Amino acid sequence: MMLIHRPKAKEEADYVGRWRFLLLGILTGMLVLVGRAVDLQVLDHQFLQHQGDMRHVGLMPVPAHRGRIIDRNGELLAISTPVKSVWVNPKEFDASPRNLKVLGDTLGVPVAELRKRVADTERGFVYLKRRISPELADQAMALDLPGLYAEREFRRYYPAGEVTSHLLGFNNIDDHGQEGLELAYDDWLKGVPGAHRIIRDGKRRIIEDLETVRQPTPGKDLTVSVDQRLQYLAYRELKKAVLQHKAKSGSLVLLDATNGEVLAMVNQPSFNPNSRGKLSGSVTRNRAITDVFEPGSTIKPFLVACALELGKVRPDTPIDTAPGQMHVGHNIVKDVHNYGRLDVAGVLQKSSNVGVTKIALGLPSNKFWAFYNNLGFGQPLDTGFPGESSGRLSEHQSWRQFEQATLSFGYGLSTSLLQLGRAYLALANEGVMPMVGLLKRDKQVETHRIMSAQTAGSVVSMLERVVTREGTALKASIPGYRVAGKTGTVKKTSGHGYTESSHLSLFAGMAPASDPKLVMVVMIDEPAAGEYYGGAVAAPVFSSVMEGALRQLNVPPDQAENVQTAAVGGAGEL
Repeated sequence: MMLIHRPKAKEEADYVGRWRFLLLGILTGMLVLVGRAVDLQVLDHQFLQHQGDMRHVGLMPVPAHRGRIIDRNGELLAISTPVKSVWVNPKEFDASPRNLKVLGDTLGVPVAELRKRVADTERGFVYLKRRISPELADQAMALDLPGLYAEREFRRYYPAGEVTSHLLGFNNIDDHGQEGLELAYDDWLKGVPGAHRIIRDGKRRIIEDLETVRQPTPGKDLTVSVDQRLQYLAYRELKKAVLQHKAKSGSLVLLDATNGEVLAMVNQPSFNPNSRGKLSGSVTRNRAITDVFEPGSTIKPFLVACALELGKVRPDTPIDTAPGQMHVGHNIVKDVHNYGRLDVAGVLQKSSNVGVTKIALGLPSNKFWAFYNNLGFGQPLDTGFPGESSGRLSEHQSWRQFEQATLSFGYGLSTSLLQLGRAYLALANEGVMPMVGLLKRDKQVETHRIMSAQTAGSVVSMLERVVTREGTALKASIPGYRVAGKTGTVKKTSGHGYTESSHLSLFAGMAPASDPKLVMVVMIDEPAAGEYYGGAVAAPVFSSVMEGALRQLNVPPDQAENVQTAAVGGAGEL
């Protein structure tokens, strides 16, 4: 009997079919994966590469805040404010007329100037406008122009403007010190930039701030010795005098008599450091420190001090100045008038060239030179101020008799205004001369004894007689205060020697004379309105500034009755 197994054959056929379907599915999946891989590796390669190029990780510098400059009382003199600078990558920027027009209108830059700046497509970085307000920069960036970027910076601002410009100086557009204290203390004031790791897109826009790599380190603050109140007072009065006397320029320094700190230092003409434009070096130069001149009769107190120290004269030693002139070798020394017989105090009071010449010729030249040298003439001030001048004092071995004579009344040597002020500190401070400084001091300053306290006191007493009706500086007097000082009227040199038409008008003094707290030196260069004597031109500036300073600092008066005042008067002088 024959058996037929049909169900088994059917089962085998179904099994084979299922395997075929499974294999087909696997092959199909593999083909899909291979196809996708081919698509990714070949067809979409350029797209993915473009996407990768559009996003990249980089470091973004973070500018550091520059240190502030503040006065001795904490008043702000210089500060850095946040700004932005707009720049362009010419390789990426579409310099179409429309883009140039809207960008120029926004930034306030002429279209022709913009076109010129973006024309060089070989460059990848060109500034369009530096240090503008963040709001204006944001308006420019809102235009969404390819190749246009903005970066954060700082701009230096000086609240007092012209009043402190010569002392503080200024920075360049990259915030580096270029003049004055900004340059002298640039390393102290400037900070260290920080850095962020960021992701930018193809337009260099930051799309993610990943981390802070380095925090910016701000610069350190600088506290200067000046008092902003006194600085403004000195600026105002000096400017008034320069204009009144139609002078070429003027300078003034005010010092603390006890420690040599500079409380005010001004020059005219001045400049605005916040809006400099095109300025010449002569305008920005701090002439009170950098420029030198012959001090004229303001040197005479030190000649007398030297003679007193050496025991060659006493305050009451008589000196015959008649007939108002004397021969020294082949040269003649003259006085404005024939003062006849004077004592040493009278020689200073009348500012007699003949009198100081006779005293000087009785001194050993090496001792004379050493005294001037110890006062700092011909020596650096060591303030650290850029361009500081040392002046000139020739070696005594080269002196002829006439040179020794001229040195007694301030010709044949040169000094800066601050150097002259430093020398007067020795008289005001009982013979001890402190080093001058432009920064506020928190410790005792180095000093040098130049002369005995007795000699210094004697000379100060003599200088009080100068500020009287019988002296040359009545206009330096201050009601309620005793004043001691010395005038100077210096003939300037031309190409053919000294000229009678150009002068320096000087006054150097201290107050209150009973216990000096302040020393001041005023210089007016080439007054051209008629008057030129130091007692008429520089002395009134001293009086107005010194009076205001004494009252600002609450220095009590040392004279019960007001001194004489007059619009005219005082002896003539050289």
